[in-house]
Amino acid sequence: MRRTLVAGNWKMHKTVREAVALAHALAQRSTEFPAAVDVAVCPPFTALEAVGHRLRECPRIALGAQNMHWENHGPFTGEISPVMLADLEVRYVIVGHSERRMYCGEMDEACAKKVRAALAHGIVPILAVGETLAEKETGLTLDVVRRQTRAGFSAVTAAELAHVVLAYEPVWAIGTGRSDDPTNANATMQAIRESLAGLSDVPILYGGSVKPENMEAFAAMPNVDGALVGGASLDADSFTEIVRGARVVAR
Repeated sequence: MRRTLVAGNWKMHKTVREAVALAHALAQRSTEFPAAVDVAVCPPFTALEAVGHRLRECPRIALGAQNMHWENHGPFTGEISPVMLADLEVRYVIVGHSERRMYCGEMDEACAKKVRAALAHGIVPILAVGETLAEKETGLTLDVVRRQTRAGFSAVTAAELAHVVLAYEPVWAIGTGRSDDPTNANATMQAIRESLAGLSDVPILYGGSVKPENMEAFAAMPNVDGALVGGASLDADSFTEIVRGARVVAR
């Protein structure tokens, strides 16, 4: 049975004080979260410890990170290791987000190493895959997402697939206000699920301009197991409505 997950990616937003205030507001609203929906928030690194401290009083919300290096330690200026994240009781980490791929040169090989490192430290990787607008317009969507999925999980055993999450994020929909059509997204996510043996029970989230108005339509799709939420996760009311809209019959 696949669990439903809604994860908020706060990106490069919120000072420590602002992040704690948002975590506090979400904790207060957490009684409204459906029992069948897991919830996580991924604040910036500067706020991880403070937000994690606040969330220890709210078991309904897990702590996530937006990225990490694959090495435990070493001369990697500006990077964060899985050991550091595990020390902060981080439960999830986003790997291969399109903004990391586009702006930071993150490649499939690096994603595979990060997935491997996360699992080694008991952290659930959320591997993000998705096509650019140019790739979509030239009919390469399925080729791209299949390649990214297979590459990202290339070092993962069949048994370890029980401890991973996927996120389909069409790059052209991220931060643009344009979300994919739920039926189209569902078809792409079906192709992702079929691209590698063992993914039938792996949760796949939709990401790309998710908001309260469209969450229920996505949640109704058989291959959509929740959402990776960007801008709409920065407001407690908006994020709570998305979580409420993600409730679905267990699959």
